[in-house]
Amino acid sequence: MIESMKKLILFFAAAMMLISGADCEARKAGKQKEASNTLRLLYWNIQNGMWDGQDDNFDRFTAWVSEQHPDVCVWCEAQPIYKSGTADKLDEINEWRKDAPLIGFWEKMAARYGHKYVYLGGHRDNYPQVITSTLPIESVDRIVGAKPDSIVSHGAGWARIQVADRPINIVTLHTWPQVYTMTAKTPEEREQSKAVRGGDYYRRMEMEYICKHTVLTSRDAGKEYWMMMGDFNSISSKDNWIYQIAGSDSRFLVHDFILNDTPYIDIIGDLYPGAFFTSTGGRSRIDFVYATEPLMKCVKDARIVTDSYTNPVRDAKKISNFWHPSDHRPIIVNFEFK
Repeated sequence: MIESMKKLILFFAAAMMLISGADCEARKAGKQKEASNTLRLLYWNIQNGMWDGQDDNFDRFTAWVSEQHPDVCVWCEAQPIYKSGTADKLDEINEWRKDAPLIGFWEKMAARYGHKYVYLGGHRDNYPQVITSTLPIESVDRIVGAKPDSIVSHGAGWARIQVADRPINIVTLHTWPQVYTMTAKTPEEREQSKAVRGGDYYRRMEMEYICKHTVLTSRDAGKEYWMMMGDFNSISSKDNWIYQIAGSDSRFLVHDFILNDTPYIDIIGDLYPGAFFTSTGGRSRIDFVYATEPLMKCVKDARIVTDSYTNPVRDAKKISNFWHPSDHRPIIVNFEFK
C-alpha cells in the first residue's frame, strides 16, 4: 500500500512538473510573440560621435542606451571627430572616413547595449548616420547623390528591417546646417546667400532629392511602413504658434514639402498638438521622426527625452558649439503591430 502511494505521489509530481514546464514554455512563447510584435526606436543626434563620451570610454552613454531597451537605434553624427574636451581633430580622422573602421567601432559599441547588427548610411563627409539593431538590417541604398556636385550635403540612408513579418523602411538623414547655401564658397558669396537665407532653399532641394530616392520611389508608400528621421536643421510650421513668424517664411520650406508632397506624418507633432518640445539645447524642434499612416497607426507613444543625462548643458569652456552630452535631445517611439 505504501509503495503504491509513493508511486502515485511521484506520478502526480511528475505530471505537475510537466504542466508547469509546458505553462512556462507557453509563457515564454507568448512573450516572444509579444516582443516580435513591438518595436522600440531610439533616435539621437549624438554630436560628433558622442564627443562627451570619450572621457569615460562611453560608459555613461552605453549604460543610458541599455536602460532604454531599444530594438533599433539611429545615430546622427555617428563618427568621432574631435578629442574629448577640445575642438582638436582626432589623429585618425581620415581612417574614420572609411566604412570598415567606423562599422567596427559601432559593432563594438552596439554590443555593449545588446545590438548585433549595424548599418552605415551614405556619407560624403564626417557626419554619417548609423543604425544599430537587435534585428537583421537590409541595406537598400546609401544616398550621396551624383558626385562631385551632389545636392546631398552629409548623406542619407535607406535600410529595412522585418517586424512581425512586415517590412519596415527606415530613412535616415542630416541636412545642410548653414544659413547660406552649400554652393556658396567664398566669404562674399556666403554673405550674399545669408541675406536671402539661401540655406533654407538648399535644404528644401536636398529634402526633395532624398524623398525622391526613398519614399517617393514607391507608388504605394502611403500604404506601406515607412519612417524617416534625422536632424533636419529646419523648423516646422506646425510649431509656428511658438515661433510666431510669417507662414511664408523660408525656414518652413523643408517640412512644408514633407507634409504636403509625401505620405509622411510628423509623429511628435500629431501626438501632441498644441504642445511644444524642443529637440536642441536651445528652443527649436529640428529633429523629427516621420511615419506613413499605416505605421503611425502602430505608434503607442513617443517623446523627446529630457532627463538627468540627456538634458543638454553648454560646455563650460565655450568650446566651439559643443554641449554635454549633445546639443540635441533623443526621441523614443514605441510601435505595436497587431
